[in-house]
Amino acid sequence: MVQEFVSRGFRGRRRKDPAVADRLPPGQYLTRDFPVLSAGPTPRPVLATWDFMITGEAEPSQRWTWDEFRALPSETVTTDIHCVTKWSKLDTVWEGVSLDTLLDGIETSADYIVARCDGDYTTNLPLAEVTGGKAWIAFAYDGEPLEPVHGGPARLLVPHLYFWKSAKWVRGLVLTSDDRPGFWERLGYHNFGDPWREQRYWGD
Repeated sequence: MVQEFVSRGFRGRRRKDPAVADRLPPGQYLTRDFPVLSAGPTPRPVLATWDFMITGEAEPSQRWTWDEFRALPSETVTTDIHCVTKWSKLDTVWEGVSLDTLLDGIETSADYIVARCDGDYTTNLPLAEVTGGKAWIAFAYDGEPLEPVHGGPARLLVPHLYFWKSAKWVRGLVLTSDDRPGFWERLGYHNFGDPWREQRYWGD
């Protein structure tokens, strides 16, 4: 039933390139396209009322408006991304704010985060997997503002895990000491999602 809510904009062709075979996790194939897969309609928030919050087991909690968020130090990140539907795209270029920057100065005993997004989407991640230079809140792709269909104005970017963990339309992080499976995880997707171990679904 869930598939009825998933929009699939991918019409690419499967390609294999021996020169980059060591960069492709098992079962993946290359695409030059940027497929669009979303659960539900595409949110289009108004930047004047957009905000990003860090709450939960966070002392102090934090909130940024769009202008405040964009004033934070940002980084350009070139990375490969891997979708659970088996496409991979190499050398993608993003700009965003590191979660290390956002979490700087926050005291917490939490071991996990839950990413909250427009459209009531959530996904869960261990805190250790989004710190230490591993994750960003991205607002630009390929030198341009991030398009709404790809999660704009801002999405989570966690490129070492399957791309559903890089939640679109992100609006905040909830720090928590217990692991709380998110939208796709409750529907059978793997709780961690390591593409190199083919952790697509529960039991993988």
